[in-house]
Amino acid sequence: MTTYTVLIILSALVIFSYLFDLVASKTKLPSVLLLLVLGIGLRLLVDKLQIHTFNFLQILPTLGTVGLILIVFEGSLELKYAKDKNNVIKGAFLSALVILIFTVGIITFIIHQITQQELYICFVNAIPFSVISSAIAIPSVASINKRSKEFIIYESSFSDILGIIAFNFAVSNRNITVGSFGQLAINTLLILLLSVIACITLLYLMGRLKHHIKFFLIISILIMVYAIGQSFHLSALVLILSFGLFLNNADTIKHVWFRTTFLYKNLSNDLTQLHQLSAETAFIIRTFFFVIFGFTMNINQLNNFNIIANGLIVLGCIYLIRFAYLYFFRKENLLPEGFVVPRGLISILLYYNLPQHLKLVEIGTPFLFMVVLGSSLVMSIGLMLTRKKEEPKIESI
Repeated sequence: MTTYTVLIILSALVIFSYLFDLVASKTKLPSVLLLLVLGIGLRLLVDKLQIHTFNFLQILPTLGTVGLILIVFEGSLELKYAKDKNNVIKGAFLSALVILIFTVGIITFIIHQITQQELYICFVNAIPFSVISSAIAIPSVASINKRSKEFIIYESSFSDILGIIAFNFAVSNRNITVGSFGQLAINTLLILLLSVIACITLLYLMGRLKHHIKFFLIISILIMVYAIGQSFHLSALVLILSFGLFLNNADTIKHVWFRTTFLYKNLSNDLTQLHQLSAETAFIIRTFFFVIFGFTMNINQLNNFNIIANGLIVLGCIYLIRFAYLYFFRKENLLPEGFVVPRGLISILLYYNLPQHLKLVEIGTPFLFMVVLGSSLVMSIGLMLTRKKEEPKIESI
C-alpha cells in the first residue's frame, strides 16, 4: 500500500465522519454507530481482498485515551457554573454514583452466572460494562434541551471518573482492607491538589505565552499530566474536567489578586480558539478510534447465540436500572435522558486495561462489541422517538 493510498484512505475516513455528523444532527443517529459500521465494512472488504494490514490493536488504547481526554475537556469548556446549577451537578453526581453501583452489582451477578468464576474476577470484569461513555453521550446530546444536555455532560463525565476510580481500586486491591480505603482517600486528595495546581499553572501559562503555537502546547501539557496521574493510579480525568470548568468560569472569580495575576485581555478569544481546537482534534481522534475498533472486530464471532442472549440480558439490566432511577428521582426528565447510557470508548479502554489473568474468555471482545453496539442502537432509537417532544423545548430556551 503506497503513501498516497494511505493518505486517500485517511482523508476519506475524515470526510465520511463529517458526513456522519451531518446525518446524526438530522436523525439523532449517533455518528459513532455509523463509524463502527464503516469499520466493520472495511474489515469485510480487506478480508475479501486478502490485504495485509497493521495490527491496529496496538494503537487503539492510546487513541482512545487521547480521545477521552479531549471529549471530556471539550464538554467541560461548554459548562458555565452558577449557583442555580448546584442541584443539576449534585443530581448528576448522585445519578452517576448510584447507577454505577447498582449496575456493577447486577452485571457482576450476571457474569458470575455465565462463567461460575469467583466474584472478585466477575466484579472487575463488570466495571467496564457499567460506565456511561461520555465520548458517545456528549456528542449525541448536542441538540437536546439545555438542562438535559448539561445534566448528561456532568453525569457521563462523573460516570467516567467514578468508573476509573472503581476500576483502579478493584485491580489494585484483590483483598480489600481498611488500608485500601485509606490509600483511596489519599489518592483522591492528591488528584484534587494536582488539579488545583495544574489549573492555575496552565491558566498562567496561557496568559504569558507569546509564541504562535500555544493551544497544542497547553493540550499536550494537559495530556502529559493526565498520563503521569494515571501512571500512579490517580483518577486524572478529574483534572481534565476541572481544568475545562475552571477556564470557562475563571472570569467569575472576583478576588482582585487573582484577576490581576491570571486574567488577561484576550482570555475570551483564547477560550473560543481552544474550544474549537479541542473539538476538531477530538473529532479526528474519535473518528479513527471507532473505525479501528469496528475494523478489529470479527463480525463472525457474533454468530453465537450465547453472546447475543447474554448481551441482551446485560443491556436489559442497564436500561432497567437507568429508567428505575430516573423514574423515582428525575421524573420530569425520564425522556430522553433514560436512553442516554451508551457504552463506548471508556468501556473499551477499561476492558483493554484489564490484566490478562483477570480476563474471562466468555466475556471477550465480541461480548463487549455487542453491548457497545446495542447501547448505541437503543440510544439512537430513543433519541429519534423523543425528537418531536424535544423540539418545542429547544425553541423556548
